Amino acid sequence: MKDGDIHAAMSILAEVVKGWQTPAVTIVSQRGGDPFKVLISCILSLRTQDRTTGPASERLFALADSPARMVELPVEVLEQAIYPVGFYHRKALQIKEICHLLVERYAGHVPDELDELLKFKGVGRKTANLTMTLGFGKPGICVDTHVHRICNRWGYVSTKTPEETEFALRAKLPDAYWIAINDLLVTFGQNQCHPVSPRCSSCPLAQLCDRRGVTRSR
Repeated sequence: MKDGDIHAAMSILAEVVKGWQTPAVTIVSQRGGDPFKVLISCILSLRTQDRTTGPASERLFALADSPARMVELPVEVLEQAIYPVGFYHRKALQIKEICHLLVERYAGHVPDELDELLKFKGVGRKTANLTMTLGFGKPGICVDTHVHRICNRWGYVSTKTPEETEFALRAKLPDAYWIAINDLLVTFGQNQCHPVSPRCSSCPLAQLCDRRGVTRSR
């Protein structure tokens, strides 16, 4: 993919993803635009499918929808609410710790700076960027496995890790696409551009894609 092709690619994606389900974390953010809910939902989503993340988030926020309220809940209650998300025991402890810090150091508010978010144990660049973009509407590029894989498959970047992809995109991706790229590529990756045997024969971006690393497709 040539650098200038990104405009056509993003335009096509914006249309085709309308027929597919929106990622769970985005659904949560659309219902309230609450940075706290975005942060917690993103933690729950790690190594967990959307069909599990969404209901788990709803159960948890029905019990407590703020750091102050969540601090009061026993870890066992948090575990029961978020089960069966992946690593639910560890995530319950992590959520409890984050809520304590939010109350003690940030007056119960999620900070709106990337460097501050990265100070929380277990919060990596993906989660921090997603909180920035979906929670605060501030510029950021959230790179997960889908974004990393597809951008390299297109030939738009040539990187080895999601973190390298984030910085490569920060250097060349037009600002207008920073917030949108994660939702678009996660949805596209889940439904069309699969990790193994992507659906290249029916792909609306086939003419723009270099198909780097694709050895088998449908």
